[in-house]
Amino acid sequence: MTVSLPRTAALGVLAALALSACGAAPENSSTTADGKNAATATSAADFGGIDALVKAAKKEGTLNAIALPRDWANYGALIDGFEKKYGIKVAVENPDGASQDEINAVTSRKGQDRAPDVLDLGSSFAISAAEQGLLAPYKVASFADIPGEQKDAKARWYNDYGGYISIGCDAKRVKTCPTTFADLLKPQYKGQVALNGNPTKSGSAFGGVWAASLASGGSFDDIQPGLDFFKKLKSNGNYTPVESTPATVEKGETPISIDWDYLNAGYAEEFKSKGVDWTVSVPSDGKFSQYYSQAINKDAPHPATARLWQEYLYSAEGQNLWLKGYARPALMTAMEKAGTLDKSAAAKLPEVSGTPSFPTEAQQNKAKTVLGQGWAKAVSG
Repeated sequence: MTVSLPRTAALGVLAALALSACGAAPENSSTTADGKNAATATSAADFGGIDALVKAAKKEGTLNAIALPRDWANYGALIDGFEKKYGIKVAVENPDGASQDEINAVTSRKGQDRAPDVLDLGSSFAISAAEQGLLAPYKVASFADIPGEQKDAKARWYNDYGGYISIGCDAKRVKTCPTTFADLLKPQYKGQVALNGNPTKSGSAFGGVWAASLASGGSFDDIQPGLDFFKKLKSNGNYTPVESTPATVEKGETPISIDWDYLNAGYAEEFKSKGVDWTVSVPSDGKFSQYYSQAINKDAPHPATARLWQEYLYSAEGQNLWLKGYARPALMTAMEKAGTLDKSAAAKLPEVSGTPSFPTEAQQNKAKTVLGQGWAKAVSG
């Protein structure tokens, strides 16, 4: 969800994009006999119950998703699970896209049948989309179990899964892998340290800069030390502008990658068969946790399917699939209490001590502004 993202694609082939290049939105077929419209339903009950929602979604037959790589937090299994359960096609556009790309698609395709139905956004981007009036309020059945600080009071967005910023390292190419941000400044890592994208567009990269800030005396109110850190990393030659992806790691182009722990942990598992010894460390000097957020496009061309997708993601089945992808689901605590949590998957999560804290909406907006004004200057030259 968190502050988002190019989501890097990698070790799987995404479902083929099945969206037309243009065209007006189809006539809304998601209205029940008694006049209830999926596009305005704020819960399954508001539409007549989950069975009615399923029926309407199957009639629509398609979900337009965007920026969901199959290897990102186990999205491949979630997509396959939804398609198998309901017989509805999930068309994923621009799998490597960033949160801002998702918002741009919503605004530029309003009224078109190729507009995204659902969004998976970094927190700051979800807040921005809500402020722009782009999101539909909708409470999934488990809405009450989502922690208060991880959801919009109006239910326009709510967190889905998250993790900690970590340092991934190719132990076969790097003699001694760094485990802290302070380590990353050492001369032995010249040209080796990468981010997963541009922090003005990507939540994972945004998180990386904020974690660097915390490691350098900054706070949720002050991300500037993070910009200063990357300026120093650039000036001493350690930072590389190459966007880190599994492909660049395999080629040796980005042997050190600052990214979410669930992505680095997932890559470590996948890389074993390719002869890459990928290690993962959550830096003790820059412990930053964030979640991504789910949202529904207010003008979704498939409104019933969009709402059914949310219900699936926030079911025990959906939440446990994220967990199997090394991500920490938003309902983890509630599921643990209910006995529905996959304990074996939870046991494989990267170890982190302490209780995470999260920036407020105001702090995220402020940090986003500072990054937008200073990132290019910090890493130029």
